[in-house]
Amino acid sequence: MSIEVNLPPLLQTLADGMKQIDVSGNTVGECLEAMVKRYPGLKERLFTTGGKISRGLNIYINGEGVYPDVLARPVKDGEKIHLAYLIFGG
Repeated sequence: MSIEVNLPPLLQTLADGMKQIDVSGNTVGECLEAMVKRYPGLKERLFTTGGKISRGLNIYINGEGVYPDVLARPVKDGEKIHLAYLIFGG
């Protein structure tokens, strides 16, 4: 099973400049863990110390948001996961 994960510029620097990474997994969480195995520097940007998705990181599958059960959301072969950061401030 191949899932394409598209990275924002902030994460590309931690993944050897890759804009997208093909991974295998049955859920969003498994796919993100597969990325972290290849690029360990991504872990602190993707997850909190408690193992939840980092604040401000939004995840979309084929253009649709996957909140609230992000990590448990099943994925199918050929789907595309997009990671995006919200901009905070005022």
